[in-house]
Amino acid sequence: MITGLRGATIWSEDLNNLLPFYRDVLGLPVGVQTPGFVVLGTREGPALALGTHSDVHGRNADPARHMVGLTTDDITTDCKRLKDAGVEFVEDATHYGNVWVATLKDPEGNFVQLLQFDRLR
Repeated sequence: MITGLRGATIWSEDLNNLLPFYRDVLGLPVGVQTPGFVVLGTREGPALALGTHSDVHGRNADPARHMVGLTTDDITTDCKRLKDAGVEFVEDATHYGNVWVATLKDPEGNFVQLLQFDRLR
């Protein structure tokens, strides 16, 4: 289950291209919604903002330039759930020392990473 996020803003030609993915597929709660702009997340932590911007057109031509990082407490289950929902993955869950990372694409091609940190023993 996704338990948090690090914080970022993703602009789109049309907010409605992205909002259903982040809200309904990833399951992030809507904290604030105004015409053309939404803040996802809770008051307990950083938030992810999505918005319509007049200078953004079409899919992201350089999706590796920035990545949104979402924390999870069960990366295996979340990856399976998202793959079953048809989400495209760039990298399956891979262990890098003290963190598991999986990278996927949103509907406009932006990269999103799921992060599961190892617990200290």
